[in-house]
Amino acid sequence: MTRLGGFVSACCGPSRGAAAPPRQVEVITRRTAPRGMVRIPGGAFLMGGDDPDGRPEDGEGPVREVRLDPFMIDPACVTNAQFATFVKETGYVTEAERIGWSFVFAQFAKAGVMDASVPQAPWWTGVEGATWRSPEGPGSTVGDRQNHPVVHVSWNDANAYAAWAGKRLPTEAEWEMAARGGLERARYPWGDELTPKGRQRCNIWQGHFPTAPSKGTMPVKSFQPNGYGLYNVSGNVWEWTADWWGTAWEPSADNPAGPADGTAKVIRGGSYMCHDSYCNRYRVAARTSNTPDSSTGHTGFRCAAIV
Repeated sequence: MTRLGGFVSACCGPSRGAAAPPRQVEVITRRTAPRGMVRIPGGAFLMGGDDPDGRPEDGEGPVREVRLDPFMIDPACVTNAQFATFVKETGYVTEAERIGWSFVFAQFAKAGVMDASVPQAPWWTGVEGATWRSPEGPGSTVGDRQNHPVVHVSWNDANAYAAWAGKRLPTEAEWEMAARGGLERARYPWGDELTPKGRQRCNIWQGHFPTAPSKGTMPVKSFQPNGYGLYNVSGNVWEWTADWWGTAWEPSADNPAGPADGTAKVIRGGSYMCHDSYCNRYRVAARTSNTPDSSTGHTGFRCAAIV
């Protein structure tokens, strides 16, 4: 049995291993941001966490003050419908389409399953023909999921979309400030309790992982928005950010992302596959990474822009 690539995090997202050479894509900016975006006031906020449930290797802490200029950010992740418009206008071909396969949650994989395994995470499998158009592989479609987040997009794909839209990917600090919604040091975008008054506030795994039935992604504006008007910054899909992965914090550094390792990009927010029994990275301070050419069925993105 073939083993597919490397593995950035045993519970969050498999990588293709050695990153493919980046492709230079020329796209035309279609519009000027910030149409339909949310303005984040900027200023100082406390970034990171010291939650006992956090993993030291993730580099969530220490909690430190970070100051940002005002910026704009999308209220929700980019949808299948929005990405389809981008593809129609530019002829863009995603890396999953070019390479011929992508990672699919094994419970969803029906056809095109490769003779492969992923180290430490048997719930992932490579599927030939899995793309943003066919999230579960051959025979699947996004026909009834136009308002769901686009998935099977790599960092390179997300960056190309952002350039076309006249935007950019948010920095990790921008993402966290926006996700906090004005709350200071709260565990979640809405406060410290996961299910206040017994109400579910995000799309994360329900039941025993990984055997309980999963519904996968939900529409991008499911659940109530946070204090800044952002939807689904916890759960649903992981979100690409602009920053390279780094975990060694420098107390006086202005760069909240820390020294970059140059091999992986930071992803934030958790996904529908997160569960407290093995991965609670749907907390606001939680973070992990994946290589820029990797794509999975639980990773998407939202865009940012300068005010």
